Amino acid sequence: QVQLVESGGGLVQAGGSLRLSCSASGVTLRYVASGWFRQAPGKEREFVAVVNWKSDNIDYADSVKGRFTIFRDNAKNTVYLQMNSLKPEDTAVYSCAVDPSGRGSPRSDEYYYWGQGTQVTVSS
Repeated sequence: QVQLVESGGGLVQAGGSLRLSCSASGVTLRYVASGWFRQAPGKEREFVAVVNWKSDNIDYADSVKGRFTIFRDNAKNTVYLQMNSLKPEDTAVYSCAVDPSGRGSPRSDEYYYWGQGTQVTVSS
């Protein structure tokens, strides 16, 4: 049984930083692609970042490039999202997801397993 558990969300002022963690069980992250998505109230889910199984294909949404970094710790079977220079428009529920194909896609329908999400709120 695959489980993805996110943590690290919270309330932060604009310009601050947070690091989200996604701890996996039932799946070995170094063999799959891991992505982060977010959904703000009243908006559709949107792609944030992805790392493929080899970690040689990393992609970001334009809105977070230069501010967010996705990386994986194979020993801990955990994928992280380091978020710097946070803006109020980054406020959303952030979820991690796994694409068993390993390719690394920005399309949410490519992902089979999802975590419950963690709330990130950025105050102005």
